[in-house]
Amino acid sequence: MWLNPEEVLLKNALKLWVTEKSNEFFLLQRRRGHGDTGGKFTGLLVGALDSVLDSNARVTPFRILLQMPGSQVSWTIACGAAVGEMNRHWDWLVQNLLHSLSVFENKEDVASFVKGKVKGLIAEEVRGRQAAQEEEPEKFREALLKFELCFGLPSSEKLVTTYSCCCWKGRVPRQGWLYLSINHMAFYSFLLGKEVKFVIPWAEVTRLERVSTGLMTDMVRVMTRRCQLDFSMFLSLDEAFGVIGQLADIALRRLLDSEGLELDRVLQQSSNITKRVLEEQALRTYVLALFRLPRGERLQEVALCSVWTPHARCHTTGTLFTTDSYLCFASREEGHCSLLIPLSEVISIEKAESTSLLPNPVIVSVRGKKAFQLIELQDRDSLVNGLTSRLRALQWKHSMFRSKKSLTSSSPYYTFCYDTMYCDGEDIEERALRQTVNTEALMACYHHSQPDPNNSTATMEQVKERLWEDHFPEYGRGVHMFRTEKIQKLVAMGIPESLRGELWMTFSDASSELASHPGYYSGLVTESMGQSSLATEEIERDLHRSLPDHPAFQNVKGIAALRRVLTAYAHRNPKIGYCQSMNILASVLLLYTKEEEAFSLLVAVCERMLPDYFNRRVIGAQVDQSVFEELIRDRLPELAEHIPDLSPLSSISLSWFLTLFLSVLPFRSAVCVVDCFFFHGIKAIFQLGLAVLDANATALCASADDSQALMILTGFLDQVKYDEDPSPPTPHPLSSQSGEEEGRPPVKQHTLITDLIADSYEKFGDLTVRQIEKLRCRHRIQVLQAHEDTTKENALRVVTPDVSLSPENLADVYDLFKTEHFINLYWGDGGTTLALQHHDPGRPYVEQYRVDRVQFKSLYMLLVPWLCGFHTDTVAHRTFTLLDQDRDSLITFREFAGWLDTLYFEELNEKVRLLYRLHIPPALTESEDDPSPLKSPQLSTTGPLHVEPPNGEMRDFQEQLKQMLKDLAKEKEKDVEQPVPPMNQREFIQFCKTLYSMFHGNPDENELFQAIATVTSLVLQIGEVGHRSRCSGSEVNSEGGAGDEVEDDHREGSQEEHPVFSTKEEEEGERKEGTSKSSGSESQSEWAVSYAQILASLLTEQQLVNFFEKPMDLSAKVAEAKVKQYHERAGLLMLQQGTS
Repeated sequence: MWLNPEEVLLKNALKLWVTEKSNEFFLLQRRRGHGDTGGKFTGLLVGALDSVLDSNARVTPFRILLQMPGSQVSWTIACGAAVGEMNRHWDWLVQNLLHSLSVFENKEDVASFVKGKVKGLIAEEVRGRQAAQEEEPEKFREALLKFELCFGLPSSEKLVTTYSCCCWKGRVPRQGWLYLSINHMAFYSFLLGKEVKFVIPWAEVTRLERVSTGLMTDMVRVMTRRCQLDFSMFLSLDEAFGVIGQLADIALRRLLDSEGLELDRVLQQSSNITKRVLEEQALRTYVLALFRLPRGERLQEVALCSVWTPHARCHTTGTLFTTDSYLCFASREEGHCSLLIPLSEVISIEKAESTSLLPNPVIVSVRGKKAFQLIELQDRDSLVNGLTSRLRALQWKHSMFRSKKSLTSSSPYYTFCYDTMYCDGEDIEERALRQTVNTEALMACYHHSQPDPNNSTATMEQVKERLWEDHFPEYGRGVHMFRTEKIQKLVAMGIPESLRGELWMTFSDASSELASHPGYYSGLVTESMGQSSLATEEIERDLHRSLPDHPAFQNVKGIAALRRVLTAYAHRNPKIGYCQSMNILASVLLLYTKEEEAFSLLVAVCERMLPDYFNRRVIGAQVDQSVFEELIRDRLPELAEHIPDLSPLSSISLSWFLTLFLSVLPFRSAVCVVDCFFFHGIKAIFQLGLAVLDANATALCASADDSQALMILTGFLDQVKYDEDPSPPTPHPLSSQSGEEEGRPPVKQHTLITDLIADSYEKFGDLTVRQIEKLRCRHRIQVLQAHEDTTKENALRVVTPDVSLSPENLADVYDLFKTEHFINLYWGDGGTTLALQHHDPGRPYVEQYRVDRVQFKSLYMLLVPWLCGFHTDTVAHRTFTLLDQDRDSLITFREFAGWLDTLYFEELNEKVRLLYRLHIPPALTESEDDPSPLKSPQLSTTGPLHVEPPNGEMRDFQEQLKQMLKDLAKEKEKDVEQPVPPMNQREFIQFCKTLYSMFHGNPDENELFQAIATVTSLVLQIGEVGHRSRCSGSEVNSEGGAGDEVEDDHREGSQEEHPVFSTKEEEEGERKEGTSKSSGSESQSEWAVSYAQILASLLTEQQLVNFFEKPMDLSAKVAEAKVKQYHERAGLLMLQQGTS
């Protein structure tokens, strides 16, 4: 294959390569020993290396080099493992390039020409591979070329798909093409001589909607923080809207919360994203949500089929989804009939004889002497082969685990040791630990009140138990039971307490997970107990707040069990650790299941059924609250009309979702909600939430404020009772207000939870998992962007007191800073610092976005008021080193804003001080390579120095020194300077060089050059005076002594801290470091000047004072940077990629 040209210094290093073919410019070489069959040492060595090294480290056996006559440097331009492929590459070079190279006179031109051709071949191969993945390769290749030509983005910006559509500009439609890439959406139109072209990063998209207007019935609206774009006339609007939402969602999750929100492994590499991958990802997300599967499951096969359903005495048509560890069947109508079969429960998968009545049948046998029949499978052979191979791998894995377990002694319930070597001490410890773990549900020991077997509650429990016992033989029992509308009705009635734990384990499939990992929980308990962390401290605080009224948690046994479960989970998943509301959920689980089962259920809820709910920012819960608001507008329009701002209702309902109504409903009623949740997932909570609001819609519409709405909902939920709850009903909080004089009907005293659940199914049962997942995808964008807005507001709030930038300028600078961070993530070369690759929302607000040296230089070029020509890159490098206080090679927004504030809004002395510090350590290092002609040995100024200003006035050294002393006295009175180390002669020469380069191109260039020449001579003279004074060891003349005295006074001056460049301790450290360095320098040159002397010298020249005090317009600079930043950075990256 063709390679980006890589330089090779020695064409035959250590004689490891043998030349097969050669000409004037190219060599085809074979690795020595490759293909040798005679048992030579080199052949054996190569074979040994191939067997030891992995595939990524092995050297390909063939390569083609580009060589220049008379040069020792060559370039690898192709490599391969097959001689046939390399011969084809060689023939192409000979036939297409070799004759053309003879016309070049310069060797560098030959190398550049060949490199360019090879890179063009590579780009063509990349386009071909991308196009091959599409349904219409040639059409996609053409679109890819147009995309690269129109928008000028780097080649690493991968195009995903294109759509023909109309972009509306006011009332004028622009017909063109919408290009969707991994990081951007772009539009191009050229009609009637008018061109419309724009690029929008996904990171700027804040909202996606489908809207209807008077002109168009259906449009896609894309909203950013700066504009609103409407697109219409798509050939398939549903598809386009879905792809736009997916790409925006994926990009934002990758950029803004890469740690908290897990992405599919395929999507973690953006180069893998294609339109087909997006379709597969959307289907995978739906299947995982529908069956509540582990998030790591990969979708393998999807096939239409029919399953024999014994309860219906017929075959039910639907879709079979297979994943790594599951077979899942869903009927055409969601919720009508579904089936979940873990591969761990499967014994065999066999093909049966096909008949006209049973075409292409497959029999799946499971434990318990049950079998499922699937027919009408189109690609039966490949499906069965794939399932069989995965089944064998799983069975082998389990058999290996069981064989290891069989070596240990049997244990009644838990096994804490897996080693075969037991000692008496370990047996005693294991028995003691086993005694502390509950092997039965807490409800078996503790009840709110012991029920009378003759009362109605016991009778109803017996009725429910009989209904379920009648249901199991017909529909199945266990995880692979048929889940139909009938079982939904049984769940809505409330699961009997004797079966609740079993059915929770079945519905969530925690049972198969538990069976697949025996002893897992016990191992976590042994590892986690006794450890101390922030999570364990929070757990200890919340233990006694978990169902405090329940007798099970009023004693040591229940509290200890809760502690073990929560601590074990925090140890298992340190990313989540412990979050509030987990204690309430775990308490309820412990009441109805064994301790190990409760842990498995907690894992299922936190990691599968409520994804991203239990993390630092509860992103998942906030997304569902945003979805809930849209459902309210769609399903309860009258309520939404009376309450346009639904955020108060959303804040009230947040606890409903986080605790599954356990914190707001009476206990027995809330447990019925948990029953529905384990059967239907989050859909049950959405439905019940809508039912609660619908039941109180009239009262909520009449409420005067948010507090009254909260009272209405709280009072309603408090009086929702369980069917057989013997406690007296609680009146509605507003019932006392319904006087007879108002003619209102009497308020109902209580609501049965079963009636409320039935009402939710009847009115909102048509809500589907597919709809919820689509809404989640769109609303996650809004939630993440809302968090970004909060981060920006807080970062600006923290930085504003330290700078003089206007709020508008500071906000724009923040956007530029953040955009530079993102650009590097879009098109970085792969060497990006790990800290920049992963956005950590847990860092302080001003440190969430940081830039490295390359990114800072880009921003420096855009925003610095004084460019320094060819010296600009050097000054930017020193500035970064100075600002990087903690030496982590990263700069925060606070440091960056402080630097800009100094340049644009500080007094002259602070600007000069910044320039001064750029030319002493640590900003300037001894090892810095400076080819400047000014770099020279010590300059001597022993003779009288006279400088002729432009006006012809003569001023000698004495006169200028007196003026300097006066200025120093004034500065000392101001008490605003900080002590900085003195500057040696080398550093002063660099300082002068920077000043000269800053003035180049200025309208007053000649006057400024003359002024800096005067100042340079003056400072050199002052340094010479100090040098002679130290050499002679005697007192200098009064002027020189006063100058030194002023310098000493300055060193003892103000210690006022500047917020940008250093802390007081760091300043003192740098002062000491600089002093020691200066001492070393003086031992050689004995020449040094202070910051105060340089500042006073600059103040003697009005031209320099005017230059540094001239007001500068940061707003104009920022506005220009916002226009130039993106495309200049993209152009630079394209240039770098083209020359690399």
